[in-house]
Amino acid sequence: MWRQAATEVFPGVGFRDPAEASGLVAAETRLGRRLPAELRQLLLESDGVTGHFHVDTVWPIDRIVETNLLFRSDEAFTQLYMPFDAFLFFGDNGGGDQFAFVRQPERPDIFVWEHESDSRRWVANDLLDYLGRALRTGDDDWFRP
Repeated sequence: MWRQAATEVFPGVGFRDPAEASGLVAAETRLGRRLPAELRQLLLESDGVTGHFHVDTVWPIDRIVETNLLFRSDEAFTQLYMPFDAFLFFGDNGGGDQFAFVRQPERPDIFVWEHESDSRRWVANDLLDYLGRALRTGDDDWFRP
């Protein structure tokens, strides 16, 4: 389902081998929370999605884990930015801005974190909407007003 949806928007989309279910369970243990159901389903079809210009529109599970753990524990980040605890980051635009599910309160919406201003803004209704928007144009600023 996810491969087909992404390919319909951008025929040049890149896929990886599927993630292992056991790897997702291990990732959830390390993160201390379950992955959103739709992200879990996508990762079981492809461990990440590569969009225009080889941008990691959806990261592989290892990067999801490492980035989220870093953002929650790095002392420099805690001094520079508002807390990231409410987010589960899973992709980027290739220019430093990153996309995340809101985990507190849990909902399907996707937000962007703009690293230069530390702003956090809604950009998509859910993962399917995000993929459609991110893969449609090939513009790394697709989410800007």
